[in-house]
Amino acid sequence: MKQQLTTLPPSSSLTTTAINVQSLHKHYGNLVAVRGIDFSVHKGEMFGLIGPDGAGKTTTFHILGGVMEATAGEVQVFGQPARDARLKTGYLTQQFSLYLDLSIDENLRYAAGLRQVADDLRSERRQKYLKLMNLDRFGDRLAGQLSGGMKQKLALCCALVSQPEVLLLDEPTTGVDPVSRREFWDVLAELSAEGMTIVVATPYLDEAERCHRVALMYSGQIHEIGTPAELRANLGLHRLEVRTAKLEATEEILSQTPQNNIIDVQIFGDRLDVLVPDLNTGETEVRQLLQQHQLPSPSIERGEPTLENVFVTRLRQQGSVPQFFPFPRSRMRGVGEQGSRGAGGQGSVNLSPIHKNQQTQGLAIYAHNLSRVFGKFQAVKDVNVEVRYGEIFGLLGANGAGKTTTIKMLCGLLEASGGEISLGGETGNLRSSNLRRRIGYMSQKFTLYDDLSILQNLEFYSGVYGVPRKLRREKIDWVIATCGLEGQENMITGQLPGGWKQRVAFGASVMHEPDILFLDEPTSGVDPLARRQFWKLINDFARNGTAILVTTHYLEEAEQCNRMSFMVAGETVAEGSPSSIKAAQPGKLIEIIVNQNQAASKLLKQNFDSWRVSIFADSLHVVLDNPEQEINQITQLLEANQITISSLRPIPFSLEDAFIGIVQRSPK
Repeated sequence: MKQQLTTLPPSSSLTTTAINVQSLHKHYGNLVAVRGIDFSVHKGEMFGLIGPDGAGKTTTFHILGGVMEATAGEVQVFGQPARDARLKTGYLTQQFSLYLDLSIDENLRYAAGLRQVADDLRSERRQKYLKLMNLDRFGDRLAGQLSGGMKQKLALCCALVSQPEVLLLDEPTTGVDPVSRREFWDVLAELSAEGMTIVVATPYLDEAERCHRVALMYSGQIHEIGTPAELRANLGLHRLEVRTAKLEATEEILSQTPQNNIIDVQIFGDRLDVLVPDLNTGETEVRQLLQQHQLPSPSIERGEPTLENVFVTRLRQQGSVPQFFPFPRSRMRGVGEQGSRGAGGQGSVNLSPIHKNQQTQGLAIYAHNLSRVFGKFQAVKDVNVEVRYGEIFGLLGANGAGKTTTIKMLCGLLEASGGEISLGGETGNLRSSNLRRRIGYMSQKFTLYDDLSILQNLEFYSGVYGVPRKLRREKIDWVIATCGLEGQENMITGQLPGGWKQRVAFGASVMHEPDILFLDEPTSGVDPLARRQFWKLINDFARNGTAILVTTHYLEEAEQCNRMSFMVAGETVAEGSPSSIKAAQPGKLIEIIVNQNQAASKLLKQNFDSWRVSIFADSLHVVLDNPEQEINQITQLLEANQITISSLRPIPFSLEDAFIGIVQRSPK
């Protein structure tokens, strides 16, 4: 286990406690949101607060930020009550407080005015922070015209313009693409190294890996605090990546056979992740079970558990995992709608007689040389897409890459400027009522009416999608049970947190049992437990023959797809299974642990492309195309600057690493 001090700020900061929380309680009437939590944060530390929706994280942030009083307990920021320390605190809420009809500079000027920042300091900090965020060239652009990632960066600049000593960030990267997310976290690492104290809540546990320490919070209490390495080590489990041609059958056997050596099984697009207490015993048990059931011998790789494994396992031990309710299907699949997931996502398809074009037979979604032009701007350029029944296909890309425009054309919501489209065998009228009833669509912006109750929304959509009246109650009850909202179905939808809205919107989009399902960022802002439940449902629909096209900015969950394509500037730049895309990456990903992380990062970014270097808590990840030569160069460079290397080793590329490398190497 790594020592805690390897990941905390320099020793000069360790004597200074920036935030001290003791016996904190918060009640809303009879509802207890926070139940006596205790923690402290050191000056210059990046501290992560993670937990499921409704754990009490946002309430804790409101109290830390001095915008809400506690029911009981004490919160001090540099020795002052949180309310009295508000001028020392920057707070970025889940809903960014930007004025969309003001420019970048006007938003900054307004935020500085509220915090009583002198004009000369505002101008100086404007230069510093906008340059740090790569926004300095866009000062006169309206905030409403910015991408999601740029809006988040501007909101962070507005929080920083008063140069706070403490920065509170409540899910700051929800809806932000992987490239912008990594840039955002590199900025946070730099601010932390300069001495700023940062407390961040995030539903993305790969981000939490970048924090010095992490607190796991659920049911209003903090249950475990430690460095990411300590939390993983305390779990006492290991991870096996199992690949086989019979993925579903293997998952069923490993999940349903009572075994002491198999703790958890999770299916991904082309593999299973199996948690075991002992690697050797666990691998032997997996092989023996598959052999007993006459299943193919698997390929097995060993790996460390992730923070998400820690999170899910701990909540399962507390009995907090949401119950899975099988979807109440009312019809058998028609010819051409059968499919099953296998290795690489090749579904076995029974061809439908409605297909006229031999080239599109067996395909639920087909596009050839699809393009879309808005005035002089070409948003989509010659994109090809093929999705089979029973397959999950991921369409991935940075903000503005053209994903949503592509989806809108594929499902008939937007006319294509060029190319061919076949949807469910139809090549002509993609807006016909008959085809509409076979399609489900969950848009990036919730497809719900905020001024209607949850029940009224579901009744409306069951009517729009033509669910027979006698079946509506059963389908609606399924959505409410799956979302964990029994007894709250008359709540106005606008009062729901974002994660719960997403769950209801998903339920609304599938009640009519679609043959083809479009999901545009379905799990944005959803906690890891609910996200796992989402994907269990998505997999269930795929196994029953539904063709699913999904977009996501969270690339760890994109591993659930059978196949995927990456879009950059409207064009497809890579396509394949998750494993094949990672395997195709040039060079190696190197993990380096040094005694001066931020100094080493800055130095390497001066000598390599900045995207190749990223900080992960106490280590650096560096992408090298020619590792044999470049490792020597890095070693000499760091040693020449009195930076000590304690560890240097190659590690596997994640899908996010692959995505960022592909995007950054593509011609802009």
